[in-house]
Amino acid sequence: MPKSKRNKIVSLTKTKGKNFDHKKDLIEQIRTCADNYQHAFVFSVENMRNNKLKEVRNLWKDSRFFLGKNNIAQIALGRSVQDEYKDGLHHIAKKLKGNVGLLFTNCNKDEAIQWFSKFAENDYARAGFEATLDVELPEGKSKISYFNGMTTGPIDQFPHSMEPYLRQLGMPTCLKKGHLVDSN
Repeated sequence: MPKSKRNKIVSLTKTKGKNFDHKKDLIEQIRTCADNYQHAFVFSVENMRNNKLKEVRNLWKDSRFFLGKNNIAQIALGRSVQDEYKDGLHHIAKKLKGNVGLLFTNCNKDEAIQWFSKFAENDYARAGFEATLDVELPEGKSKISYFNGMTTGPIDQFPHSMEPYLRQLGMPTCLKKGHLVDSN
């Protein structure tokens, strides 16, 4: 009997899935780091941006960061006392849930905790986050003055694409020569 050509699943992607060898390699890398580094930390980030994490990785070049694949990291460290790779690593594996990462470093424990507790970068919030700062533009301070064809004033801190949103919030704005200006 001929094969049916109906209900045939066709994958239209060119990307290959990560196979078992890739996962075994990641487990081996985590275990190698557990051997080579003195301390392991679990850290979490809020409103993470890739370029900010890249800066942190550059500042901590002598350390190793692992993000994502929490289940694989748990297997590498050991989920229980019986199958843990080294003593005490199953406690770290239990904390690998949600949006967290794993940091291996030879830095002093107090120094690392102090640095990460103080480290914060300002960035635009993503959808769903509450604003942490109030922005106030004093009335009458946004006069137009031209210097090399550019306007100056406090409204220049916003991109031109935010003009409809600012107007929706009740701020009297308009665009002149591609720059936000107060329409009062």
